[in-house]
Amino acid sequence: MKWDFKKISAEDVEILPRYFAMRSNKTCDSVFLDSFLWKDYYHVEYCICDGGRAVEWKMRINGEPFAALPLCKAEDLRHYFFDTKQYFNEVLGQKLKIYLADEAAVELLKLDPSEFDVIEQPDAADYLYDGEALRTLAGKKYHKKKNHVNAFMKEYEGRYEYRTLCCSDRSDMWRFLDRWRSMKGTQVEGTLDPEVEGIHSILNQCSMLGVRMGGVYVDGQMEAFSMGSYNAAEDMAIIHIEKANPDIRGMYPFINQQFLIHEFPHVKLVNREDDVGLPGLRKAKQSYNPIGFAKKYKIRER
Repeated sequence: MKWDFKKISAEDVEILPRYFAMRSNKTCDSVFLDSFLWKDYYHVEYCICDGGRAVEWKMRINGEPFAALPLCKAEDLRHYFFDTKQYFNEVLGQKLKIYLADEAAVELLKLDPSEFDVIEQPDAADYLYDGEALRTLAGKKYHKKKNHVNAFMKEYEGRYEYRTLCCSDRSDMWRFLDRWRSMKGTQVEGTLDPEVEGIHSILNQCSMLGVRMGGVYVDGQMEAFSMGSYNAAEDMAIIHIEKANPDIRGMYPFINQQFLIHEFPHVKLVNREDDVGLPGLRKAKQSYNPIGFAKKYKIRER
């Protein structure tokens, strides 16, 4: 069979990262860990095509099949886009739907509007930041953030510690995640629990994935942690996960800053993902003064 799809697994960290690096992409979807984090929620499967020239995707949510853009060189993108379309049309008997297509790819594809609708997904745009600005919090724009960080450091002086985390710290992260999730109660966004399950999957396979992790402890107890990836082609840190105790003033800006200082001390660009259309999250992300956005689009075959 031409298309041989398989479920994504931790072992694929040995295979897939080189495909993600084949084309410039500043979205959070440009690294392996993002696909792994959501693999169960979206039923992620991939297929290596033509002896390793490209990777094609298929996914599913609420029974509806859709795809992500193929991973390949820029000059091959149109070919594998239409190859994915052929799979959807001929094998699945479905019209092609692609979510989270990056802006550069949309420009490369130059799709005929009589054949495809290309619709911007504003709630899915990733926030991009200057790495040095988030590490130093210098200047008037970051005055409030710096005040919150200083207030935390003063109140908990001698009682807090930032630690680079490794796989042996997973039990601390699990315990904190349970506490953090219980603080949220039942009034939460729809993808929160799948995200928590994805974090558990990462921690269970931590040694294979090479994820960068950091945490803040107060009085010996974890009160925040973060997980990230590095996109070398863009010199960009991607912050996939950031969880902190909201009752501790300054904890969120402190873990934000310290994670970058310790785990990504030189990156030029920081991607802190999207706000999924939530007003509170949007306000929080805007408060860090983004320098741009990685826009994303839905492509739908007519």
